[in-house]
Parts: sequence; structure tokens; C-alpha cells
Amino acid sequence: MHVSELDGRRVALWGWGREGRAAWRAIRGALPGLPLTLFCRADEVDGALRVDATLAVETDATAERLAAFDVVVKSPGISPYGEAAAAAAARGTRFLGGTALWFAGEADADGIVARTACITGTKGKSTTSALMAHLLRAGGHHTALAGNIGLPLLELGGADADYRVVELSSYQTGDVADSGARPEVAVVLNLFPEHLDWHGSHERYLADKLRLVTDARPRIAVLNAADPRLAALELPGSEVRWFGHEAGWHLRGDLLFRGDQEVMDTRPLPLPGRHNRGNLCAVLTAIEALGLDAAELAPHAAGFAPLPHRLQTLGERDGLAWVNDSISTTPQATLAALECFAGRQVAVLVGGHDRGLDWSGFADAMDRHAPEAVVTMGANGPRIHELLVPLANAGRFRLAAADDLADAVAQARSTLDPGGVVLLSPGAPSFGPYRDYVERGRHFATLAGFDPDMISAIPGLGVA
Repeated sequence: MHVSELDGRRVALWGWGREGRAAWRAIRGALPGLPLTLFCRADEVDGALRVDATLAVETDATAERLAAFDVVVKSPGISPYGEAAAAAAARGTRFLGGTALWFAGEADADGIVARTACITGTKGKSTTSALMAHLLRAGGHHTALAGNIGLPLLELGGADADYRVVELSSYQTGDVADSGARPEVAVVLNLFPEHLDWHGSHERYLADKLRLVTDARPRIAVLNAADPRLAALELPGSEVRWFGHEAGWHLRGDLLFRGDQEVMDTRPLPLPGRHNRGNLCAVLTAIEALGLDAAELAPHAAGFAPLPHRLQTLGERDGLAWVNDSISTTPQATLAALECFAGRQVAVLVGGHDRGLDWSGFADAMDRHAPEAVVTMGANGPRIHELLVPLANAGRFRLAAADDLADAVAQARSTLDPGGVVLLSPGAPSFGPYRDYVERGRHFATLAGFDPDMISAIPGLGVA
């Protein structure tokens, strides 16, 4: 749905975070006289009215109130599967996000959003998106980087760029499909259980994530040949190109290959973890899908600046290395982080908001390849701790339970010798004690003795 199609309809905004404000600006810019209702938190009401005194502001988004509108433009964190939203949808209310409005506005006459690559996946999508933008810019191409990575697409607007790289969370992939537009290229990196509280089930999470390629029908879908769920997909209407396959871009050990042609050694690259170097293959495949020479751009990966809160080495304090992987929100992400420090003495801090994810696979991995210590914390900390007690009692590793992050840092410090690594890789969201993973990572940096303002900025957002 294009923003102009909201004219004459009963429209509400739901959420007054950055995405909500971006949607308000886009709608007001196109339809200044359109009556708008805003559903937001009580502590946001005064601020919203200072921005726009014509808003009708409400704080209780009940099914009855939501059903009074033809269209509700909601922020990504609000699930359409909640009781109120589902009941209103059943009565005819259409729910969509700013992502849908942007894509509808950018489609050409054939419905294609040209020169645009969308990137999603359970883990690695932010680094992959930023890396792709970096390589395109290194090749002299004016490139926009936006989406879930930190800049709402509606803030990007119709900014002039040669290429657009868009990171999408599972909260946003359905919006691309619902927009009626088709991205030129869509990349899916991997699939693991995630965000079950928003989606309601593992099956729905997978289906929603895959809507980017199953329903949005990109011109070219770039998929991970090593992921069995992706390998089994059939995508009529889209050309499929594989990464991680010997016929295309893939790794042999640490060496990067294009087919049988060796391109370079990836070990010196500033891409922590083999999974990130593997995602370089996704980037190069997507760049080729846009019609560019990927082999020519690949060496520029050496100049990539790693993103904050993603296996971010803060530095050394008290003889220990401190690594901030606060964005880790699944057990699989924590295991991938631990692989990066194999052979070193590591104390890993795990736990946070409990979404009911299964940690038994993590426990199995600890039985085979354990760090020096595991410190549990957060709402799901006791559940993780209980799984790990038998292994700790068998001497596989040291196990400690912490009251909060400060206590976890103190306990990790006490377990390590000089040269050890304190790794914050929680495998769970930050909700509860922290607003988001950024706030959690900043607190970790402070506890470790680093300036949090020096570690949080994401380089390259917008057009450059």
C-alpha cells in the first residue's frame, strides 16, 4: 500500500518509537490533512502532542479501538498475532509497517524495487548488510544502508543512491511481501529458532522469515546452500543463486573461492568468526546478482569496520580481554561466538529474557567443547543453570549463577587468569533490565572499564 492510498481512510499509528515517528513524518508529509490517531505508552503522550498537536492520542490499544480503523501502521516490535491485533484484523483492520509503505513507494512500473538488496537471517544479518554496503561504496557506488540495522526505511525516504542495502528482521519480512513490491535481490543467511514470543511458534517464525522469498518473490533469491530448510525451498518466479556451494562463492577452510578459482585468504579479514567470513560469500553472491564484479570488490573487505555489540573486542583491562557480543539472542549465536575463542581461556556470560528457547543443544555443546567458565544470569538464567549443573559437577567447566550483569562480570573476572577472555554473549534478549541490546552492551563496557560512548555508533548508516 502506497502512502497516498491512505487518503480518505481511517488511519492509526501504533507505537511512537523511531519507526513510529518515521511513519508519522511520511504520512504527514504526503497527506498533511489526514486525521491520525496514535496508540502509544502513557509516558509518550506529552512528547507526541508536542510534535503534533492534531494527533488523537490513546494509550489502550484494545481490539475494539483497533477495529475502528481501516489501516493501522504499527511499529515492528508490535506483534500482529497478539490477541487485540488478531481480533481487529478479523474484523477487517489492515495492519502494516513502515517497511511496507517504503517498498510500495519505491517500486517501478513492473513492481520491482530496483538496485535493492534485502538481507535477513537469524544471525549475522547486520554485519552482512554493513559489509555489503562497505564493498559497494569501496567500488565507488553511492549506497544506502538502512532498515533494522538502525535507520528506518521511511527516514531514508527516496534518497538518491546507486544501490540500497536493507536489513530486515523477522518482524519486517512480511511487510515486504504485503507491500506488493518485489525486491531485486533478497538474501537469507540462516534459520534458527528466534522471537517465539512475537511469532507465537517456531513454525510461524520460519514462515514469516521466509516470506521475503516465498511471498515477496524477489527477482533473485540468494540462499545458503548449507541450511537444510533453505536448500529444500522451491521458489517459482525467482531465480535462485546459492552461496556456500562449490559452484559459487564458498570457503574451503579459510580460503575464499569462486567456483574452482581461489580468491583470497579470509583469516586476516576483520570478520570475527567463521560464520561471518562465510557470510562474505553471501555478500559477494548478492553483489553479482546486482550485475557487478564481486571478485574485484572482495579485497575491500580488509577495510571493513566491525559493528558494535557483535563480537566486538573492547580491549584489555586487568590483564583480561573483554568482548561485547550483546546482540547475541540465541544459543546458536553464543556457540558461534565461543568458536571464535577456541583454545583460549574464556568465561562466557549467558542468559536474559526468557522466550522459552531450547538450551539443550547448548548444553550438549558444553559437554564436548566447554569454556573455562559459564556464568548464568537473567530471567532464564536458572533454567540454563539447571541444564548445566551435571556437566559442571563432572568437571567440564566452572559454573556460577549471577544476580545481574554486574555480578556476572565480577564472577567472570574471578575465574580467569591473565590473558583470559570475558565474553558477553547472552543468547537471549535484554528485555527487563535493559531497553535493548545496545543498552546492555554499553553497561557491560562500563563495568569492564571502557567508555560506552566510544563503542556504540554504527558506521555507514544512510547514504554514502
